[in-house]
Amino acid sequence: MTETDYRITRRAVLEGGVATCLFLASGLPVGAQDAVATMTGEPAMTPMSRIPMTFRINATEHALELDPRTTLLDALRNHLGLTGSKKGCDHGQCGACTVLVNGRRINSCLSLAAQHEGDEITTIEGLADGDRLHPVQAAFVAQDGFQCGYCTPGQICSAVGMLEEIRAGWPSHASADVVSEPAPTEAEIRERMSGNICRCAAYPNIVAAIRDAAEEV
Repeated sequence: MTETDYRITRRAVLEGGVATCLFLASGLPVGAQDAVATMTGEPAMTPMSRIPMTFRINATEHALELDPRTTLLDALRNHLGLTGSKKGCDHGQCGACTVLVNGRRINSCLSLAAQHEGDEITTIEGLADGDRLHPVQAAFVAQDGFQCGYCTPGQICSAVGMLEEIRAGWPSHASADVVSEPAPTEAEIRERMSGNICRCAAYPNIVAAIRDAAEEV
């Protein structure tokens, strides 16, 4: 029986590193792709053509030319300067990027910008009415519903959407009766907000803030 030689050569390691760089570069911005191409000696990838898009964000029209692969989150942050929506995990697992689209909450990191032409998009910057805070924002301040504040924009946008879901009668896994209109109890709030992670663990204050806001909106 012949013994297989599993030794890894220096050449194999270098070839694997180049292949990995090229694979990762396919999802990088054009400038970063050029940098990778310079380091590896391989030709830069041809950038995809940008296409014109029009968005209505916080009651204001915006016209952009974007790579069709651009996420809604990157369009908001990198192209419109609306940096309130945060990039946390970039995998739809933490909720820091939550915005409202036509009144419903979504993870903007998982949604392509091109999908939302003609939609009414509301970010944390658009919730307040001038200097008057939205009731959920005011409740977060009153109940100290944040610590580092990184997740707070997503928590607030998600809470606004969640309270609308309760008013619309949408049940959750915490609803004992899926026929009757659900109430914003602590169990309901915790279940419905489970997609928004607070690494500082300010959950008791977040729940208290949402319960207070439920009486105002």
